[in-house]
Amino acid sequence: MDSVEISLLTCQPHDEIYSLYGHTAIRYHDLRKGGLDIAFNYGVFDYHKPLFALRFVFGLTDYELGAYPFRLFLEEYRRFGSMVTEQVLNLTAEEKMALQQALAVNMQNENRIYRYNYFYSNCTTKARDIIEQSIQGKVNYEKREGYSPSHREMIHEMTQNNPWSAFGNDLLLGILADQPTDQRQQEFLPYHLMYDFDHASIYQDGKFRPLVKERRQPLPAGVQLVKSGFPLSPLACGIILVALALGLFFLQVRNKCIYRWWDALLMVTVGTFGIILFLMLFSQHPTVSLNLQILLLNPLPWFFLWKVVRRRPTRYWSITAILCVLFLIGGLFQHYAEGIWSLALCLLLQCYLHLKHRWA
Repeated sequence: MDSVEISLLTCQPHDEIYSLYGHTAIRYHDLRKGGLDIAFNYGVFDYHKPLFALRFVFGLTDYELGAYPFRLFLEEYRRFGSMVTEQVLNLTAEEKMALQQALAVNMQNENRIYRYNYFYSNCTTKARDIIEQSIQGKVNYEKREGYSPSHREMIHEMTQNNPWSAFGNDLLLGILADQPTDQRQQEFLPYHLMYDFDHASIYQDGKFRPLVKERRQPLPAGVQLVKSGFPLSPLACGIILVALALGLFFLQVRNKCIYRWWDALLMVTVGTFGIILFLMLFSQHPTVSLNLQILLLNPLPWFFLWKVVRRRPTRYWSITAILCVLFLIGGLFQHYAEGIWSLALCLLLQCYLHLKHRWA
């Protein structure tokens, strides 16, 4: 095994939604002439499988370990203009052999597929775990003092140039995503694991040796093509919605009427998103089960829509007013999706009109 190098590969994010957070893989390189040069990738998936997006949301996605020539791995990231960093691991011959055998076992048909979880079992954590398990000593990571961001904050760092991706994440993530994380939990992001490997050591037989022997850059950063998305941010859309709601509010007050079409539009919007958040209660992702945004976005409007449209007496607006107030209070404990407050304001304005009309 003296001629073999095993490395951790860290890939720079690019504009595709599945790669906004970067990627991690393992390189097995036999330096002898004609030797193997393989990338082991725990991030292989098939977008074309039935209900892929739905299964991903509910935490029912299966990823698998793939192995293919390192040059093909590099070519993929060259097309996207993403830099690839290589950290050659400082392993003994026995540890290299153990890691080689562990990867071979993982590549068997009955083992290569695993249940993917973005925060706790992804391409980065799987690579970290199999490397650690193959090391005979103990891996010691240098502590990052004073750094304990939440999962949501780390996601925001990676999606700062993709506001609608951040909006979707914030809409689905619950209050548990706002809790501080420890260093090991932070290693679900490739950049954090790369940093920790750079500052880690292996303790064995009373001696320390650095985990990383050498750092290289087999693929420098290229030109990344950024796709043009929706021109307005969620916040801008929220401001426009509030302006529209205020305009309609004053028109209804002046004309002493209530626009049922506006009621129906708000109820259908809230009810549709509410079904999504209600279904997320049954997701296997642990950070989505307790989401205070369900106080605002819930299926309740669908049970009252017919009565509201037909102008029949209903307690819907009283219930909605209470839920909106609770939603606003909940914002002290959970970070909400950007612009979602505007929808709460729209509902409160309509609640005021309906309750005033009832008490008049």
